[in-house]
Amino acid sequence: MLPLDCPRFADRLGTWLQAEGPDGDVAVSCRIRLARNVDAYPFVSRLEAPRAVELANRVRAVLESSRIDGETWWVEMDEASPMLRLLLRERYLVSRDLAAGETRQAPAPGRAVAFGSTETLAVMVNEEDHLRLQSLAPGNDLPAAWARAEMLDRALERELPLSHSEQLGYLTSCPTNVGTGMRASVMLHLPALSLVRSELEKVFAAAQRTGLAVRGMYGEGSRAAGDLYQISNQITLGRSEQQLLADLGALVPAIVEFERKVRAMLLQQQRPALLDRVTRAWGLLRTARSIPSETALAHLSMVRLGGCLGLLEGLSLPELNRITVQIQKGHLQALAKEGSEQELIETSERDRLRASYLRRRFAN
Repeated sequence: MLPLDCPRFADRLGTWLQAEGPDGDVAVSCRIRLARNVDAYPFVSRLEAPRAVELANRVRAVLESSRIDGETWWVEMDEASPMLRLLLRERYLVSRDLAAGETRQAPAPGRAVAFGSTETLAVMVNEEDHLRLQSLAPGNDLPAAWARAEMLDRALERELPLSHSEQLGYLTSCPTNVGTGMRASVMLHLPALSLVRSELEKVFAAAQRTGLAVRGMYGEGSRAAGDLYQISNQITLGRSEQQLLADLGALVPAIVEFERKVRAMLLQQQRPALLDRVTRAWGLLRTARSIPSETALAHLSMVRLGGCLGLLEGLSLPELNRITVQIQKGHLQALAKEGSEQELIETSERDRLRASYLRRRFAN
């Protein structure tokens, strides 16, 4: 298989980002992640490099023969350039840990990611666990994401002896993942609730009462840039996958309706102020000569809200999803073809490229 070309990869996004799923005005996407380990190998924290490589090769053979999602791409992280590792992270295909953050030091041997041509399925190899299976879907469509994740899980279990206990369930390196090994999450755009902070606090409290967590756009340890929040389960032991999905399935629609009600209230009671916020954001994205990432995401959030409320016409939510990904630093540099894959450009130059990209996208 030919290596991934960074500019072409940055330009071609996965199908889950190019479709508007159920409740797409509020729910951007959803994800199922399953943690699995292979019998006869120590957990990753105690796995020596030769055995890590052996395990990765074994998993690769299974995944490539299974063709998990059309053509299967395999990227060994210690051979990937810093730019490619960043692109994979910005696309939610790998975690910060697997990509070794933004350090110049290459990840340990045996770390890899496999993903299909549509990017709806991916497998991280030798991250925190031997396998992290991931399924993505647009909007609030957890049943579709779960169906694909379960299919992949069963395919791997037929070929690999996974560590499992009749009493505890799937065994994982972190005790909080033991049991189903599942993390299910939905990414929500909550700009109206963010404008009325007291209402957003109610969402956090409701999530905590039902054993769910609220995190930023890149999951654990990240901030909620652009009013994007991930709602996910925290408990994996003692509950079935269906019960965990039911918890999310009960709370997420309630949050979606709550956000819609607050949007309607703002539109009715504060229309001039809201319209001013939206048009200012629209104008700045069309004219800025330099703009930091968080500022751009904040303005994109207002533009997205304006489009959903009919204050701006002709906006496509999938197109805004594309823009939200492509203004991230790895995608910007790859699309602009500036610098090298081994060295990331300076922040000031990146802010200039981001503004130039946004001016082009919002020109019409």
